Amino acid sequence: MNVILARMGEITLKGLNRGSFEIQLKSNLKYRLKRFGKLKIFQSQSRIWIEPLEEDNPYFADLQSAQEIMKAITQVFGIVSVSLARKFDGDFDSICENTKAYVTELLADHPEYKTFKVESKRGNKSFPMNSPVICEELGAFILDNFEGLTVKVKKPDFIVNVEIRESNYVYCGKMMAHRGLPVGTAGRGMLLLSGGIDSPVAGFMMASRGMPLDAVYFHSYPYTSDQAKQKVIDLAKIVSGYSGRMTLHVVNFTQIQLDMYKNSPQDMLTITMRRVMLQIAEQIALQNNCKCLITGESLGQVASQTLEAIAATNEVVKMPILRPLIGLDKQATCDISREIGAFETSILPFEDCCTIFVAKHPKTHPHPEDVVKAEENLDIAEMVKEGVLGTEKIEINPF
Repeated sequence: MNVILARMGEITLKGLNRGSFEIQLKSNLKYRLKRFGKLKIFQSQSRIWIEPLEEDNPYFADLQSAQEIMKAITQVFGIVSVSLARKFDGDFDSICENTKAYVTELLADHPEYKTFKVESKRGNKSFPMNSPVICEELGAFILDNFEGLTVKVKKPDFIVNVEIRESNYVYCGKMMAHRGLPVGTAGRGMLLLSGGIDSPVAGFMMASRGMPLDAVYFHSYPYTSDQAKQKVIDLAKIVSGYSGRMTLHVVNFTQIQLDMYKNSPQDMLTITMRRVMLQIAEQIALQNNCKCLITGESLGQVASQTLEAIAATNEVVKMPILRPLIGLDKQATCDISREIGAFETSILPFEDCCTIFVAKHPKTHPHPEDVVKAEENLDIAEMVKEGVLGTEKIEINPF
């Protein structure tokens, strides 16, 4: 029978609370994989095994058929890598016969493979052969049964992995996952989600630390189009593919932004806008049991992301503001965006509210007195109240 082996990573370093992380991880896997039929998900040491409860489950037929379910598992934070393995019982003769069948199928798909080696893990200490002996004897068996194959210890074409546990397993190759901690093991965060490249990556990175997410988007219709709104919804779906279901809070920001444009100095518009956004986001976060705000800011990347500008926006909220991209350059962020499948959506040419009414020469190093002067003709409290009340909720469930 074919089964899937998922390897845990950082969780194995936990102490007395390791069990709660493992329970959350298995729960996340069960939720993520429910569309793949009836499955048994159980743990053995640092491994999680996923088995089909129906013999004709098409997702376990062979390695090609298993690609979809294996990819879904790699999107669950807490997993390091996955492999499709053949499960069987019996002695060393059974190991040899099952390995022979497995390697025969592998070489049929990859006739170019010429070199191999064997690696073994013996979790069942009652098995009469230790790992070095298993590797030596099984390697000799493969050489005797497959003409043209040779052993190569360093960088072989394929590695035959054998694990001896309650049952026996043989597999080759790994599909790498995103590591991290299971979503649900940290407090919930509120992501300020725009239509750009940075904020979806910021959400992904905080989800990888176990944080469930909600998101808030500031929409300035008709200056930002319905296409821009749909773009953000699509980005929220991509992020939720890793973080799980979320609520997207769409703030009607048009009148607020027009008031700021009319009554605030042009060179301070960006700072003033960010301060109001954060206050609105904080109120929505408090109403939805979120413990922090998350932004896609990177130090020095644009005018609103200098140290002085960040300090000016920080001071208007009490809630922690997490900035996971703060030390990354744009290329590093773009690389992650491509990896998680968000880049092509992020670069669609639909402007968000942060790209309209922008000053030609924004103040990059504002002093505290600049901020006070910029807001002296604005009713900030009323703007925040209006923004919170004029919010639409959209439930995002990717599965």
